[in-house]
Amino acid sequence: MNGLKLPFMNAPVLPSDALQRVAAEAVRRSHAAEPPTGRKLPLRVGSRASPLALVQTRNFLTRLTRFCPVLRDMGAFQEYQISTEGDRNQAQRLAEIGGKGLFAKEIHEALVDGRIDFAVHSLKDLETNLPPGIVLACTLKREDARDALILRDRTVTVDPERPYDCLPEGALIGCASVRRQAQMLHVRPDLRFGLLRGNVQTRLDKLRAGACDATLLALAGLRRLGMEDRVDVVLEPDQMLPASGQGIVGVTVRESDLELRELLSAIEDPEARAVSTAERALLAELDGSCRTPIGGYARIEMGVLKLSGLIASEDGTFLLRREIEGAPFDAARMGTELADELRRDTPSNIFEDMRRP
Repeated sequence: MNGLKLPFMNAPVLPSDALQRVAAEAVRRSHAAEPPTGRKLPLRVGSRASPLALVQTRNFLTRLTRFCPVLRDMGAFQEYQISTEGDRNQAQRLAEIGGKGLFAKEIHEALVDGRIDFAVHSLKDLETNLPPGIVLACTLKREDARDALILRDRTVTVDPERPYDCLPEGALIGCASVRRQAQMLHVRPDLRFGLLRGNVQTRLDKLRAGACDATLLALAGLRRLGMEDRVDVVLEPDQMLPASGQGIVGVTVRESDLELRELLSAIEDPEARAVSTAERALLAELDGSCRTPIGGYARIEMGVLKLSGLIASEDGTFLLRREIEGAPFDAARMGTELADELRRDTPSNIFEDMRRP
């Protein structure tokens, strides 16, 4: 099989031995009268049932089967939708019901007990400390990491340099993210915030129905759903620092499943791995949770990894931002070091407020 070039790598890449073995097994299965021996096919890919999650899962499978079309033609992979507590409970903030891990809890239970073989996640929704026996085996090329401001009144004039000026005094913002809330309040303390959760279309429908004056969504999700035309303002990182892992899809597997980990190494994006490692290290060191206004955003420019970190009070009256630069291979240490600096320069009462029930 000829070497293929991925968009994020310059060198030709050959399918891994593990990928070739799965392909061979798919061919044997298609011709065998008896069930084949070895790994059972199809391999089951677990995902949340939301439209965005399913689009991301299907994009992952497309990328995986691009190496060897026989995997697609022989049905070597099967989508497995899982309802999560984070999706079922839309009436409360995630911090009140257990945190972002509720988007992965049931999925990882299915992975541990063998009902699925892979699990596909939006990396920003994946807890930093994974359950025992589960590893982040693969990160895919990052989509745009920026946040987008969505307005109910789309006739207003927007100044990209001062995007929040388009909001009327005391405007109600539909939002479930304390990171977004804190950064907006730091600039516009007059704004009001109300809980708005649900999948992308649900939030847009509620906005259109008048539940709020504006909301914020990840630009990556809107692009993946083909809904970028609904964006009114793209917020630059210096206006709204993204969440750690935003725009990156991560794939988890059982730690003991070395063959699947080898298979996934064929589609790993090295840049996504480096920047997500830095961002997740920063988040983990700050004990980041859904009640913690923390931002983390890394990028690689001219071979240098640049990591920006932010911590704030929920009401936006305190906001601290710092940046660090270094080599991509040193991503984990950089995340930890920047977190230590942010913690050192943040008043202790900020962390006490974050941990208060």
